[in-house]
Amino acid sequence: MAESVMTMQHNQQKFEQLRETYPAFTYESFTITEEKYQHTLRFHFNISDKEHFYPTFMIPKQAIGNLPEDAWNNLAFHIGMVELISYWKVTGSPEVYIKPYHLSNQQMDWWKKLYYHGLGEFFHQNGITTTQDGFMTLNSLARESAPFVHTELDDNALLVPIGGGKDSAVTLELLKSKNFHIKPFAINPRPAILETLDSAGLDRNTLVRAERTIDPHLLELNERGFLNGHTPFSAVVAFTTLLFAGLTSSKHIALSNESSANEATLPGTNINHQYSKTYEFEKDFRTYYQEYISDQFNYFSFLRPLNELQIASLFSQLNNHFPTFKSCNRGSHDNVWCGECAKCLFTAIIISPFVNREAQEKIFGKDMLNDDSLTPLFDQLTGIADEKPFECVGTIDEVNTALGMAAQTWQKPYPALLQHFEKHKRPETDSFEKVLNGWDDRHFLEDQFLKIIKEALDEQRDH
Repeated sequence: MAESVMTMQHNQQKFEQLRETYPAFTYESFTITEEKYQHTLRFHFNISDKEHFYPTFMIPKQAIGNLPEDAWNNLAFHIGMVELISYWKVTGSPEVYIKPYHLSNQQMDWWKKLYYHGLGEFFHQNGITTTQDGFMTLNSLARESAPFVHTELDDNALLVPIGGGKDSAVTLELLKSKNFHIKPFAINPRPAILETLDSAGLDRNTLVRAERTIDPHLLELNERGFLNGHTPFSAVVAFTTLLFAGLTSSKHIALSNESSANEATLPGTNINHQYSKTYEFEKDFRTYYQEYISDQFNYFSFLRPLNELQIASLFSQLNNHFPTFKSCNRGSHDNVWCGECAKCLFTAIIISPFVNREAQEKIFGKDMLNDDSLTPLFDQLTGIADEKPFECVGTIDEVNTALGMAAQTWQKPYPALLQHFEKHKRPETDSFEKVLNGWDDRHFLEDQFLKIIKEALDEQRDH
């Protein structure tokens, strides 16, 4: 404990020293280059004329439609605005200067909120104490504002980001059966994403993709001991989908974030690993892009009214996806479930009321709930420990409800972690039926999409 406190104190000192040594971070420019097979977005970030970064986005020519130059410039600029936070965090420079376009005071307040809450885990894990007012000052140096985007969009076209896990598989399967022009989308698609398309019966060539590169110099600074940690990647996805919706003339952008993402990772705080997947961010983002980018897009989360248990129930009917879906970050490079992380364990728990032990073992390559070495992670997921894992996992109540139902339906002798649960289970857990019949009214689904969700839930209940 004393060692941990000393580490936190050291990191706070490091943060303050870096801010003195590197007082200024500048978003210098963005460029859009047309090449033979692709367009490349290139950003230039500068820290006190000492460190320079040039991250890129590469967009294959087949994904590029007729997008006006003003739209390219606005959307590229905003991708740079969300990318910059990954580079700012290495020094935490107190002054941030934005050169490409003018930002109003309202815009700067909006960005500071995203940066601050999106870095909540970063600050917590590094033991850094700061405030939303004090962690940075944004300075807008340009006079010209980014041009408002006007372009032709297809009201029947849907850009659907695919992650390779159960959530996007459910979204894709429910929407593909309707009369929409589905355009699956991914940034740096990994094998599980391509296999999701295979399992859904879609041609891999239909995937709209972006290739995002991190400047290697950022990784060098991390190796040298500069600050490092989690940033709000889902916000990068959000702004990038606007560009690709414009390029593919898609009016609708259907995410797969659920109501469960709203729960704080650290109980009693605003620290949430999934901040940029929350309803709050979605609401803020819609307000922002309609005011400063374009009011033509319809960005929403298709699964927002649902909780993780309901999504698992819908997914359990998609056994064509069982061999291919992957939600594990550790094993993503090798396209496997690592079987050792919180994401693997959570997924096994949340599908346990619907998928038996034998089928689970085929999915994960092991009997996840019989691995007592995972007890510390299990305690975090169930609320026995003080905080949840910093991962994209469901709520503590959902986890306990799923385990409670597994205990009723699985044959004894129980696996080790289910035995552990029986000894420590919470008496106040909501009933399985209550959670499975839940509905969150905080969403942005139009009636045509609400109808699809409700019909799917009704069919699942009848099943």
